[in-house]
Amino acid sequence: MTDTFKLNIDGQDIEVPKHYTLMQACEEAGAEIPRFCYHERLSVAGNCRMCLVEWEGAPKPIASCAQTVGDMRPNRDGSAPNVRTKGDYVQKARNGVMEFLLINHPLDCPICDQGGECDLQDQAMAYGRGGSRYDENKRAVEDKNMGPLVKTIMTRCIQCTRCIRFAAEVAGVEEIGMISRGENAEITTYLEKSLTSELSGNVIDLCPVGALTSKPYAFNARPWELRKMSSIDVMDAMGAAIRVDAKGDGVMRILPETNEEVNEEWISDKSRFVWDGLARQRLDKPYMRVNGKLVPTTWGEAFAAAQTALSAPADKIGVVAGDLIEVEQAKAALDLFRALGVQNTDCRPAGADYGADGVRERYILNPTLMGVEEADALLLIGTNPRVEAAVWNARIRKSWLWGDLKVGMIGDAADLTYEYDHLGAGGDALANVAGSDFYKVLKDAKRPMVVVGEGALCRADGQAILSAALKLAQDVGAVADGWAGFGVLHNAAGRVGALDVGFVPGDNGKATGAILGGGMDTVVLLGADEEDLSGLGNATVIYVGSHGDAGAARADIILPCATYTEMDATFVNTEGRVQMTTRVVQPKGEAREGWAIFRALSHVMGKTLPYDTADALRAVLRGAKGESTVFSGHGFAPGAGGVSALQADVSGVGGTIKADAFAAVIDDFYLTNPIARASKTMAECSALSTALDTPVAAE
Repeated sequence: MTDTFKLNIDGQDIEVPKHYTLMQACEEAGAEIPRFCYHERLSVAGNCRMCLVEWEGAPKPIASCAQTVGDMRPNRDGSAPNVRTKGDYVQKARNGVMEFLLINHPLDCPICDQGGECDLQDQAMAYGRGGSRYDENKRAVEDKNMGPLVKTIMTRCIQCTRCIRFAAEVAGVEEIGMISRGENAEITTYLEKSLTSELSGNVIDLCPVGALTSKPYAFNARPWELRKMSSIDVMDAMGAAIRVDAKGDGVMRILPETNEEVNEEWISDKSRFVWDGLARQRLDKPYMRVNGKLVPTTWGEAFAAAQTALSAPADKIGVVAGDLIEVEQAKAALDLFRALGVQNTDCRPAGADYGADGVRERYILNPTLMGVEEADALLLIGTNPRVEAAVWNARIRKSWLWGDLKVGMIGDAADLTYEYDHLGAGGDALANVAGSDFYKVLKDAKRPMVVVGEGALCRADGQAILSAALKLAQDVGAVADGWAGFGVLHNAAGRVGALDVGFVPGDNGKATGAILGGGMDTVVLLGADEEDLSGLGNATVIYVGSHGDAGAARADIILPCATYTEMDATFVNTEGRVQMTTRVVQPKGEAREGWAIFRALSHVMGKTLPYDTADALRAVLRGAKGESTVFSGHGFAPGAGGVSALQADVSGVGGTIKADAFAAVIDDFYLTNPIARASKTMAECSALSTALDTPVAAE
């Protein structure tokens, strides 16, 4: 029996899979079908009726989004059914639907933030009537409170229910619904409380009218005034594809772009709304501490002071890289400090010991973010993906909801928006996992997946945990030809790239905890604001960063650098995918790109680095002599290419595992980095999350 079906669409014979909707079949034939309620990633509602087409022989127009072609009957003579997407019949049907949709829609276009990029505007122009036959008063609907992120003007709502379906199906938080019937129908949140999903901002993109818009962006700009640049997000380690819109010298908003392999078309609320933090608390000139106070200075004076501080013995100098460090800065800093003989360099959180062996496959997410859709069993160890990689968590939910993925978790129990087997809270559960029921689930799975988070790795027995998790993956068949089902989920955008350039302790060098624990004469912080700096003692601190955060508060010398929207910079996401940000606006004040700061400092120190431009530095990263490096490719995840590196015997490596529970690595989803902590919007979200019974993002 064939799995395809033949149709005649606008006189063109085509053959499509039986599971296609009639809308998909029409688009396969090149026809344009208008729609409001239909969305490719949501279930079919069929309630806007804008996608009507003519099926010859049918008594009325057909909603093409809800009609499966496999359910269509052929003509009486056995020929393929005839469908028309054009003509007077279809045009009249769409005119009528549009007239109904506009009965109560207000004439808000001049003051609506959706103006210029509104589906209703566009389709009213293309498919609407020249006038309306209704002269009754328009109804009005009271606006709803959806929190500090989503602005509501519900009189504009056309009840397409996209926001309802997104909240229930993708975000996994059923807090939006429709109440009443007929003309009284309206969409609202549950008890009119704020949305508690960390993906709630995506309803703004989904809304085809101006009912749901961005509250922080309201009345700031029109879309045609903005410069639009594609870039990548650095709020977590996923590297989501984003579009940054700027006006003048300021970033106005951040929107998602489609990347099926990484973020599909979603981004987290932190990624979307953090933009106001890019201009607040900025370090726009060098500073030096004089008589206990930081005072502005010149680059020359700051470099002279840094030269004095770096004249200390090499073993008394330590360098710690933060979460947002770009690859170019990490490479330039590492080259300079190695030239100075400094071995105390680290990019990992205090207590972490992974990555020092240089085996890349043991610190990246080998099965890839998209790979969870191929997996049939997933074990999470010491990670809460809902706050560490919110968009990936939605993909896990998607696979659980539609693909029968079974999920197990070792660590602090949390609401992940999907069901999972909780095997225990810490190391004892991992050590005894072979005796659990979920071990059999992993063993029986065709493509099992084991993912370790930094909550399990940033402790004294982290190396033993990593080895035990890899051994478990080997035992259950997660590491096999064509499938590398073992990986590490990072939560910092700069971590994997820094590890790739070798930003780990050199010979007899100290790690982050030891560097910050005292005994150093000079400590260089490369945006390292998340660590405990209370143990630095009398060390001279040189801070290279963009915001006045914890590191700057402790610094004696501040060298200001650009943020991710102010430079073309390389980052590597948690799956080992090399990506680049784009310069959208100029660096603030006298701030410079990180690599350029160390290039200039190297000249002052008499150890001039062998590259004068960012392109020359990237040529070194890619292998100037033609050798292949991890930076040779761009935009590709290695995936299962490193299976052989995961098949080594790791039994007993790293010692024994302690029974202690795995600690959560993120206390507050909204305040995880200096940019977020400078954001007024993120501060409002954080305050709201602590005030609500259910936090805005699961803790």
